[in-house]
Amino acid sequence: MAKESNVTVSEAYLKKLEKKVEDLKILIDVSAIISSTLNLEDLMPLVMEKSKNILDAEACSILFYNKETNRLEFEVAICKTKSTSDILKKKITLEMGQGIAGWVAANRQPLFINDVKTDSRFYKAADKLTGFETKSIIAFPLIGRSGLIGVAEMINPRKKDYDLEILQILSRQFAIAIENALFHKESIVRERLKQELEIASAVQESFLPESPIFKKGRMKVSAVNIPAAKVGGDIYDFIEPVKGKVGVLIGDVSGKGVSAALYMAKVISDFRYIAHEIDSPEIILNKINSVLSKTPRGMFLTAIFLIADLDTGKLHLSVAGHPPFLWLTKGKVRIMDMHAGPPLGILPTNYPIAELSMNNGDRLLLVTDGVFEAKNKKGKRIGFKNLVRFARKNKEDDQLVQKIIEYINDFSKGVERADDLTIVEVKWGR
Repeated sequence: MAKESNVTVSEAYLKKLEKKVEDLKILIDVSAIISSTLNLEDLMPLVMEKSKNILDAEACSILFYNKETNRLEFEVAICKTKSTSDILKKKITLEMGQGIAGWVAANRQPLFINDVKTDSRFYKAADKLTGFETKSIIAFPLIGRSGLIGVAEMINPRKKDYDLEILQILSRQFAIAIENALFHKESIVRERLKQELEIASAVQESFLPESPIFKKGRMKVSAVNIPAAKVGGDIYDFIEPVKGKVGVLIGDVSGKGVSAALYMAKVISDFRYIAHEIDSPEIILNKINSVLSKTPRGMFLTAIFLIADLDTGKLHLSVAGHPPFLWLTKGKVRIMDMHAGPPLGILPTNYPIAELSMNNGDRLLLVTDGVFEAKNKKGKRIGFKNLVRFARKNKEDDQLVQKIIEYINDFSKGVERADDLTIVEVKWGR
């Protein structure tokens, strides 16, 4: 029977093995923390508390790099008192290169300083504001796949036999974990915004007429509305304020997006309430203007509102700062640049009224400025003159509105639409 051989190892080797096991345990613990959550607000305190315990540090912090300002801002600060943490987060930011953290961020290298008083890079203002005394510091950059995320700092670590390689591995793990959490947070925000926009779009659509085509007697009104974003600020509406008459509204709310959509919903609601049983467009605009002038400043509405007599074809209309419309009659295209008041919601005023009579076959084209403000890849706008020129060239076409839309789409092909686009066509005849 073979004798068992005895292997002896030195105490130094055993200590080295123990250290390796301890380091491995640290990495496993940190990996478990990182895997436990994708919530950024939960993750960072857990990570920093673990790091603080590993080095037996008095305090620790993470500064995020703000690309827009090119500065470092305290995101997490674990200190003895909450007041110290609040001061750091609210009052202190660092330029790239400023202080220990700024140097680490600018150079993408860790720093281990045993006595900060001997280092000219130390930023003393933080200690003066908080009353905390920084004696030593370990700082390392947090670099993710997309570049610099920020800087992590351990303040006054009491444990001196730390392993530089382990700290660098930990910093890379922290950076990846934080970056993943940031991506997760952004994806949640994007998804929430998408859902909110879809809801806003559905609500906004519900305020527009159920059908974009309206027929009554000898009058036919049709509309095309294309928002620049999911929701927009252009509006149109068809109503019968009194028997035998039809009202047509087109408008453009200042701004875009959700705020414009909400304002648009208010305008439509107010308009339908005010316009009931009133057949004078200038009185209706006066009343709407009075209501909108009481809303927060910065939002306003340009508009044209006309009321047509279904028996005679006579129109009365009022304009509030809106672009001219086109009148197609007897082979001609006339530019109707009417006397107008200011946009609705800016200042108290009385809106002027105008009158015109439509004959059999006449058409009116009312547009918002998104129709002629559309740009091509070179940044050139279509322009109102080109819109008129196109309308004159195609004035006999029954599908003129659709042709205008195609013209705009061809002109601005490959360019994201910057403004909402609305065209309302009013036809008179049998």
